[in-house]
Amino acid sequence: MQAQFYTSIQSSLSTERLSAYGADCPGPEVVLARYLWNMALCESLYSPLQLCEVALRNSIHLYLTRLFGREDWFDDPGFLLTPWAMDEVQKAKDKISRTGKSVNAGRVVSELQFGFWTSLFEYHYERTPFLPGAFKGVFPRLPKSLHRRKDRKNDLELIRGLRNRVFHHERILHWRDLDQKHALVLSVISWISPDLYHMATVLDRYTAIRQAGHASWKQKLAQHWP
Repeated sequence: MQAQFYTSIQSSLSTERLSAYGADCPGPEVVLARYLWNMALCESLYSPLQLCEVALRNSIHLYLTRLFGREDWFDDPGFLLTPWAMDEVQKAKDKISRTGKSVNAGRVVSELQFGFWTSLFEYHYERTPFLPGAFKGVFPRLPKSLHRRKDRKNDLELIRGLRNRVFHHERILHWRDLDQKHALVLSVISWISPDLYHMATVLDRYTAIRQAGHASWKQKLAQHWP
């Protein structure tokens, strides 16, 4: 690889970002190949992560709508949201209002961040109508032996951590448990909807990209920028 080409790429992507892929001083070709491989891994995880997040959000929304008999369950005083959660709901409403749109349940639900939905499995909600019924209501295909709040909360937090790194284009290829986290995302989808799980697995490209490693990207670089 020509030094001038790598210097130009490094200037565009930042030395600090690329240096994360070259701690062992493997050479510019490998550093850039690892960067491209990481980008491909993130791209492959975007689809299952998006399906998981949207399915979880909508499943919780439908369950709470049935539970409280109203789509704006977040405004029901009987739900007893935490102060942080109430603040998140208000932020969502304010953001919608600033766009000039009317505030309704559908828009609020769509605006709430993933962290809001995972927070509903905190210990606090064991003292509300949400838990433990949410295990069956939100995850109808979750085996009863797995109806453990702490474990499922931990699962959702692991997914949220992966989601945040993927959506912010950060390095993930060094994670030794990346395969397990990918499998966990698909498992959560399967707990919600077998049909959605089937679609997610058919569309999934993660395993092939993971197994290919950075070699194919190094080869492409050599072909186009020797």
